[in-house]
Amino acid sequence: MSMPNEALQKVLQEISQKKAFAEQQLIIVRQQKTARTRESRMLQLTSSEVSSLPSETKVYEGVGKMFVCTPIPDVQKRLKDEGEALTKEMSNLDKKEDYLEKTYTNSKNSLEQVLKGAS
Repeated sequence: MSMPNEALQKVLQEISQKKAFAEQQLIIVRQQKTARTRESRMLQLTSSEVSSLPSETKVYEGVGKMFVCTPIPDVQKRLKDEGEALTKEMSNLDKKEDYLEKTYTNSKNSLEQVLKGAS
């Protein structure tokens, strides 16, 4: 079953565009995951440092161009909340990465099948 030349070109173009888009998105998602991993590690280090401080130590957080004295439990709660948000975001990025990898692989396989069928 042979396809007309124009239809074949159109199918090849669509599949290759889908493959290229998935590849670009994969690169972006992987960069985002790397950045979130770095942020998560910084939060863990900050949390461990704050936890090791004596309770009477004054802790300051940056707000715009100034620093505000903040109680240690408030800082720990904020760090915990940010860590949970990063965990959720990493989970979503993992799902997106899996989807894009499948899309990329399927597009690549489809492209190979079309090319084999055209020969």
